[in-house]
Amino acid sequence: MPENRTAVIPYPTKDFVGQAAAARLLLLLGDRTVEGDPVHISITGGSLGTAIWEKVSQSPLVETVDWSCVHVWWSDERFLPTGDAERNAHQVFESFFDNGPVPAANLHVIGASDQYSTQHEAARAYARELADFAEHGHRAPRFALSLLGMGPDGHLASLFPGGPDIRLDEADVVGVENSPKPPPDRVSMTLPMINASDRIWFLVSGEDKQDAFRRVLSQRDGQPSADALVETPASGARGTEETLYLVSRDSLD
Repeated sequence: MPENRTAVIPYPTKDFVGQAAAARLLLLLGDRTVEGDPVHISITGGSLGTAIWEKVSQSPLVETVDWSCVHVWWSDERFLPTGDAERNAHQVFESFFDNGPVPAANLHVIGASDQYSTQHEAARAYARELADFAEHGHRAPRFALSLLGMGPDGHLASLFPGGPDIRLDEADVVGVENSPKPPPDRVSMTLPMINASDRIWFLVSGEDKQDAFRRVLSQRDGQPSADALVETPASGARGTEETLYLVSRDSLD
């Protein structure tokens, strides 16, 4: 297995982070889809997680990707009705997927509150869908890339500091209760499932991220302690080949 490459790559502004991430994504997907094999990626919400797709739609490199090969999954979702503007998927559909080149069958959206009675039900359904695309003996397809954001408190996906879900050690999808950030009900991949990715790219911007990002960097050269992981869940995310932090300078000390 290749040695994990870890790097912090600073950019002048949040907009540059989005542009750089979009270019990297398109180059990766262009290379990976040449042979016509399926390529699975996991994406996130948030302002940067949405902005990257706006940049993708504006780039001429979008034509270099065979989008029929690309399968898109979400690392987490807010358990709200279909079409709610606060759902991660809704935001990204508006930015790219509604009129984009990815086949609808390749967009694997986490179930909404008008489709399932509880977030736990939606989580079980999503886990089954992931397993349908996984190799034998695995719970999910191998992600070529997971794009992640980080909250000011150090959360990633919908795994929050101090929450019970960050302690789970199996690759799975869970229903999250009592999220400290509204809405309280969510669905999220566990950290082991997120970490089953060749590459993890964090997109980080804003002065309010400085403290949490400092804690992440203090743990990046090894596995975080249990206490560090509970305090700052983002410190535990590691790609098997590469972990990049694409950050704006205002998020650095």
